Amino acid sequence: MARSELDHSYSNNGRSGRGVPKCCSYKRTTVVICSINIVVALYVFQNLYTSLYSYSYQHSPNAVAYTPDQIKKMEEAMHIRKQSEPRKLIETVKKIKQKLDRREDVVELPQRLKQNLTNEIIELLRGLNSGANTTLQHEAVESWRMQKLKEAKRITRGKDSNSSILPVEAGMLAKALEFNWAELSHEIGLWIPVNVINYVHDDKPEGEDDFDDTILAGRRLPPECNAELHTDYGGHAVKWGLTHHKESAYECCQACLNQAKYARPDEMKCNIWVYCPAEEGCHSPDIYQHKLEECWLKFAEEPKVTFKDTYSENYRRNHPNAPLVVPWVSGVIGS
Repeated sequence: MARSELDHSYSNNGRSGRGVPKCCSYKRTTVVICSINIVVALYVFQNLYTSLYSYSYQHSPNAVAYTPDQIKKMEEAMHIRKQSEPRKLIETVKKIKQKLDRREDVVELPQRLKQNLTNEIIELLRGLNSGANTTLQHEAVESWRMQKLKEAKRITRGKDSNSSILPVEAGMLAKALEFNWAELSHEIGLWIPVNVINYVHDDKPEGEDDFDDTILAGRRLPPECNAELHTDYGGHAVKWGLTHHKESAYECCQACLNQAKYARPDEMKCNIWVYCPAEEGCHSPDIYQHKLEECWLKFAEEPKVTFKDTYSENYRRNHPNAPLVVPWVSGVIGS
């Protein structure tokens, strides 16, 4: 009796575990604990990774921090773009459809009929005056097109039986003349340039010269300089202009005034100044090449103009390099 009780006690607490409920077995408990540990470890790892990523993004030198207002505007822009995409697709489909419709509307006329139209237009244009401009040519061709369209429609309705055009061809021709005239003109080689008329607006006051006043660099010339644009005076050289340069006509005139004021008794006194204001240089019939800012100081008892406004046609014929307009600026100062 004592042994049986001992065996019963051992069976309830021994390794066989037959007396322990299945839900509390050692293996099941171990699996549950390990699973819980793995889940906890994954959760902790995810939190650490998220925190590290957020920290690195916030402290990145290239990171851009957007305000709530900017984020809202970006979301609105994305929304508008998404709404416009179907609209663009619909517009693209419509354009393709229109192109296909235009291709379907294009009528292919027989080559014989095209040749007849070409010959008629050529005879029409030949019948115009030789001086007819493109506007008259356009009007003549347009009048011919309207008459031809009426004729084609009469043939289509069977009201003109004497024409050499068949009713079927007349229908095609009427459609081409009325709706596809641009394509038909291109096919038969008809091209008339647009007549461009240019109107010159002349607001020059009466009595003014035909030349625009040259804008001279430097200060405004005083009245005693008596400046004359597009003018070249002759005279004896007081200062050789090839080596006597001034930045402006004003300074050239002042040089003439100063020379006349301080000249010695045995020296010629300047009473003519001639200045070159042209960047490309100034023409002269001598052998020298006259450049910008040349300032010639001259003397003449009776100053005479050598060239004024323009070089004559005869002069330019003998001097092919001479420009039309005299480039020099000159002046005669009082004694």
